[in-house]
Amino acid sequence: MSSSSDRRREDGRPDRSPFAYAGLDRIIHERARLSVLTSLASASRGLLFVDLRQLCGLTDGNLNRHLHVLERAGLVVSRKELREGRAQTVCRLTAAGRKRYLDYLQVLERVLLDAAAAVRMQPAPRLRRALGT
Repeated sequence: MSSSSDRRREDGRPDRSPFAYAGLDRIIHERARLSVLTSLASASRGLLFVDLRQLCGLTDGNLNRHLHVLERAGLVVSRKELREGRAQTVCRLTAAGRKRYLDYLQVLERVLLDAAAAVRMQPAPRLRRALGT
C-alpha cells in the first residue's frame, strides 16, 4: 500500500487531492449494495435470493431493487435455476463485478489507514507538508 505522499494519478502526475477518494464507487458504496456484494464475493457458486436476503437483512423489495442497480452496472447476474425440484433465483458476482469490488476495497482500505493516522493525531505525510508541520 502506498502512502498518501506518493500517490499518483493515472497519468503519473502527483495526486494533489489525496483525500478525495475518487475510487469510492457510488454504486457499491451504498450500505445495502455493499452488503450484497460482500455476501456474493464469499460465494463463488452464487447465493439463492432467499439466503442473500437473510444475510443482508433486506426485504424482498429492497433486495430486488438493489440487485437491479447492480445488474444494470454489470456487477451481478441473477438467474432462475432449478434447485431442489423448483425454480429459484440464484445471484452471482460477475468477473467485472469482482474486480470492481476488489478495487473499491483497496480505496476503502486507504480511507481507513488515513482515518487511523488522523485519529492518532499523525496526519498523513502529504497533509503534514501541506500544513507545514
